[in-house]
Amino acid sequence: MNKFHDDTNCIHGPNHFEDPHGALTAPLYQTSTFHFKNAAQGAARFAGEEAGYIYTRLGNPTTRELEEKVAALEEMEDAAATATGMGAVSASVLSFLQAGDHLIASKALYGCSYALFAHMLPKFGIDVSFVDMTDAQALQAALKPNSKMLFAETPINPTMTVLDLTMLGQFAKANQLISVIDNTFLTPLLQKPKHFGIDLIVHSATKYLNGHGDVVAGLVCGSKEHIATIKLTVLKDIGATISPHDAWLINRGLKTLHVRMARHCESAQKVAEYLEQHSKVTQVYYPGLPSHPGYRFLGEQMKGAGGVIAFELKGSLQDGEAFINATKLCTLAVSLGDPETLIQHPASMTHSPYTREERLAAGISDGLIRLSVGLENVDDIIADLAQAFNAF
Repeated sequence: MNKFHDDTNCIHGPNHFEDPHGALTAPLYQTSTFHFKNAAQGAARFAGEEAGYIYTRLGNPTTRELEEKVAALEEMEDAAATATGMGAVSASVLSFLQAGDHLIASKALYGCSYALFAHMLPKFGIDVSFVDMTDAQALQAALKPNSKMLFAETPINPTMTVLDLTMLGQFAKANQLISVIDNTFLTPLLQKPKHFGIDLIVHSATKYLNGHGDVVAGLVCGSKEHIATIKLTVLKDIGATISPHDAWLINRGLKTLHVRMARHCESAQKVAEYLEQHSKVTQVYYPGLPSHPGYRFLGEQMKGAGGVIAFELKGSLQDGEAFINATKLCTLAVSLGDPETLIQHPASMTHSPYTREERLAAGISDGLIRLSVGLENVDDIIADLAQAFNAF
């Protein structure tokens, strides 16, 4: 692995692309299959005796460039690209768990991750416990003889709770668990879970890695052994592999990731400070604020607080709906990490797979609003929020 800085790796990757025709930008290999020189070469590739491409579900040069680049950013040995972020989550879990195994998952998760763990895995005989991972005693109490994996996000979507990766990494290692962390909210530029002993790192590449709102994709980073298992089992046989065109778009987006993340963080900090002082806001959840419990992790675990804010409004659920509907610059849409500022209501949207009781237990109230701060002028974002507050 090279010794370039992250912002250089965002542009060049660990293996600087050299095109035989002199193209500056790596070409898009928009092909489903690859031809062989002869039958012997085809047989050798299928047998794993010769390196080379066979079929795009099994590998593609454009996809490989993306995998190598993100693996380098996460300082992991390898990566597997998937068709969606949930493809990455499911591949990281299904590749290593089987009937009779036990998964320890964070009590608060992205809604579809929760639905996979709570509703689908038990159908296949996989036991799941949801735990408050800020509580070391609760984590220890959840341990069973058949525990095989730990899965969490940090910061947690949408509450912005920050988990102690040192504690989670040590707990997983001490109990021989495969540890999986969803690093979507911060990207490898702001947080590197490997530094804390984490085995697998998951991304929804739909978000900041692509950064333009025109792709759905995912990535899993880990050791060569773990990634080979993922590629040769779940990805090969279930088939949630990325298209070359989407990989090409994410490769393009990665070139500006470092400047985009800096702007997202800078603007989100200003918006969070504005919201914290507003009389119609009862609580702001953003790790960049000294009032947030996750603030203590800045500097060591996290280089920045990211671009996502959650906050509680005074008033009723209807007041929250009125506020969201009154925004004009902010776009009412799920997802995050786009150039546009996106605003949404988790209880009725991204986290609707939870029952109300499950949602409240996870800290997701009826009135919680999530804001993904975009790349617009921050004064314009704040002005839009101000006029929306005046509307109710």
